[in-house]
Amino acid sequence: MISYLTLGTNHLERAGRFYDAALAPLGRVRLPAYPNEIWYGPPGGPTELVILHPFDGRPASWGNGVMVGLSVPDEATVQAIYEAALAAGGLDEGAPGLRPQYSADFYAAYVRDPDGNKLAFVRATPPG
Repeated sequence: MISYLTLGTNHLERAGRFYDAALAPLGRVRLPAYPNEIWYGPPGGPTELVILHPFDGRPASWGNGVMVGLSVPDEATVQAIYEAALAAGGLDEGAPGLRPQYSADFYAAYVRDPDGNKLAFVRATPPG
């Protein structure tokens, strides 16, 4: 159902460094994009995530209660992404571990990117 996700940034270059590092363990790379946008996906596409300055010209801001959950193949990759994200300027919002309140195998880590967008890296099918 979801074609791609877009997250706003106030510092495109800084955001690019963060997402280059955080998405590398998932095998996601920068794809050809429009000027002033960074697109990510598997090599050769399709685009799954777009980082850009908001089109309305106002500063990018994060939404309280808004979070992007990204599927991860295994616990080791969750750990690798979490470490890469923190090393690239992300903020810890929850270390890798099981979250049994969601399901018995819901293993996740949570970070905020340098613009404050909250991300979940999840090894399991989300609840619901």
